Amino acid sequence: MKNLEALIIFARVAEMKSFTQAAEILGIQKGRASLVVRELERETGATLLHRTTRTVQLTEDGRAFYSRARDLLSEAEELQSMFSHDGMSLRGRIRVDMPAVLAQCVVIPALPQLLEAHPELEIELSSTDRRVDLVHEGFDCVIRLGPIVDDTLIARPLGQLRMINAASPGYLARFGVPQTIDDLLNHGHQMVHYQRSFGSKPDGWEYPVDGGYQLLMLPGAIRVNSVPAYHEEGLAGLGLIQGGYSTLAPYIERGALVEVLTDLCPEPLSASFVVAHRRNLSRRVRAFMHWTEEILKPYFDR
Repeated sequence: MKNLEALIIFARVAEMKSFTQAAEILGIQKGRASLVVRELERETGATLLHRTTRTVQLTEDGRAFYSRARDLLSEAEELQSMFSHDGMSLRGRIRVDMPAVLAQCVVIPALPQLLEAHPELEIELSSTDRRVDLVHEGFDCVIRLGPIVDDTLIARPLGQLRMINAASPGYLARFGVPQTIDDLLNHGHQMVHYQRSFGSKPDGWEYPVDGGYQLLMLPGAIRVNSVPAYHEEGLAGLGLIQGGYSTLAPYIERGALVEVLTDLCPEPLSASFVVAHRRNLSRRVRAFMHWTEEILKPYFDR
């Protein structure tokens, strides 16, 4: 192996399980990726990948080789930047996924300052509300809200995001400002219902009680299955909503929403920075993690 290019291409093909997708991400021709991997197999004397018309899978030798290749590539990147100081500009590409509203309301507004400080940094930002596959889809890292259900991933807790209750001024003018749970029950208040999928039971109105949290089902004519739509329904005055302060703060600051029931807030939502591998995170991934932690700090529960 004359250089690390063959390892980079092989690792990406193994992760994506596709020569076509790996080539697209690396910005090379599919034929080039296939040729490089075949030459790598010739040099190593081992079949590293099972190829079919539909997918690409690692062989037993390929899995062992991939594990060592990942370590070597990580160490090579660390070696390249071992004399770099923390204040030096970052360069290269980082691919990250995060919830859509977090990207829209917090991360994207702060990106100009990050890119001004690191003009050679390239960011591929995916903003979805589904759980992406870090390895198969080629993500360097993701920001996730809520519990981490995949124990093969490595999660660094960022903090507990503060949750709040809110409504539009128009809604409060019609129904009054609730002060207690009894007000919600007795004064005709309604909520926008959020459902992860239609047909499932909607989330109720969450509130603290006796050291824990309970759900209250309030009436409401609107049901949505996306967080941005949920917020828009609240802005339109169609019911009370509950959400992260980080995403609702801009609306509150300009008066489009009003925070209510401040002593009856929902349970804080855990935020985590998630990667697929613990060893030798690249300098740019580590720097992006610390930057994310800093811009989210104002929204964490103390």
